[in-house]
Amino acid sequence: MTHPAIEAGIRAHMRAFEALGPSDFEAIDRVARVWYEALRGGNKVLLFGNGGSAADSQHLAAELVGRFAKERKALPAIALTVNTSNITAIANDYSYDDIFARQLEAQGRPGDVAVGISTSGNSPNVVKALERGRGAGIRTVAFTGKKGGKCAPIAEVVLRAPSDETPRIQEYHITAGHVICAVVEEVLFPSS
Repeated sequence: MTHPAIEAGIRAHMRAFEALGPSDFEAIDRVARVWYEALRGGNKVLLFGNGGSAADSQHLAAELVGRFAKERKALPAIALTVNTSNITAIANDYSYDDIFARQLEAQGRPGDVAVGISTSGNSPNVVKALERGRGAGIRTVAFTGKKGGKCAPIAEVVLRAPSDETPRIQEYHITAGHVICAVVEEVLFPSS
C-alpha cells in the first residue's frame, strides 16, 4: 500500500495543469517570443530567484547554454544565482535585496532579458532586479504564482502559475520553462 501523500501530490499537480487555458498558453508564447527575439538579436537571458527558483534559474540557463532537445550552437544565458562571491559581497556591502540588481547592472545590456522567478512574486531582491532591468532597457519577464505579487506590474511579461501552492508553482515554472526552451530551439534552429 502506498502512502496517501503520493497520490495526493500527483493529483494536486494534475489539477493545477488541467486548470490551464488559452491565456496561459498565450503567456508561455509571449515569454518564448521575448527570449528568442533577444537571442536572435545577439542578446542574452539572465535568470534569477531564491531557493528552488534559484535552482530553476540555473536549470533553464543550462538548457540554453547546453541544449534542450536539439544539437545546436550554445545560446547565451546566465543564472545570477551561481557566483557565491558576488552574492555574499553584494549582500555584505549593500544588502541582500541588491544581490540580483547589482549583478544585472554589471551583466545586463539593453535588449537582454531579465527573468525573475518568485513563487510569491514578492521576493524583494527579484522585484528590485526587475525594476533595475526595466529602467536600463532590459526586457523583463516574471515567473510567479497565481496572484503575480509585486513583480506583475513591473515585468513586461508575466507567467503566472495556476496555483497558490509553492510546490505546484515550482512544478509549473520548470514545465513552462522547458516548453519555452523547446520553442526557442524550434524557432532559432528549425532545421537542426
